[in-house]
Amino acid sequence: MTRLAIAINQERCIGCHTCATACKMQNNVPDGMLWNRVLTEGSDVVDGAQGEYPNLSRSYLPVACQHCDNAACQRVCPTGATYKDDKGRIEIDYNKCIGCRMCMAACPYNARVFNWNEPARITGANYGDSRVPERHKGVMEKCTLCKERTDNGEEPMCVRCCPARARVYGDLDDPESKISKLLRQNNTRHLLEDMGTKPKVFYLN
Repeated sequence: MTRLAIAINQERCIGCHTCATACKMQNNVPDGMLWNRVLTEGSDVVDGAQGEYPNLSRSYLPVACQHCDNAACQRVCPTGATYKDDKGRIEIDYNKCIGCRMCMAACPYNARVFNWNEPARITGANYGDSRVPERHKGVMEKCTLCKERTDNGEEPMCVRCCPARARVYGDLDDPESKISKLLRQNNTRHLLEDMGTKPKVFYLN
């Protein structure tokens, strides 16, 4: 068994958005879309703060597909386009996606984007990893845990590029993996734990 996962140390996250940009470039994400977002907790704006001056604090919350073991998006997909693969990743078969957006409505993490129009890119051409499949108008998109890289034994690009080393990636079913050791040594939480989705993205407290 293999269950690929990511752990994020929020104390190390500096809100630089490198993970979001690296993800966008790696996966040829169209203009106006992000698969990976960095939110500022307690604020509706980027780089906001909590509290009142001069007693202010700021913490960042990176959010993407949580690759849930009990994925709501997978349960509601009428065509089987959303599926869990043999490495525990939640993926989308773009040839089966009919654009009903049921998965988008079911996901409690707001982790999917929809191609309302033919994808446009400011470059005028595709970019990033040539192994990444192109998406077209009328299909959903989301984090794939950099399937093309992780299938090849490489780290997801968000993990590879994080300058603060806030992200750790690995196999939960390997007790000797870095992520398994990290989770045993630290307190962790999931987003919206009461939803029962059993995410494979862990946040270190």
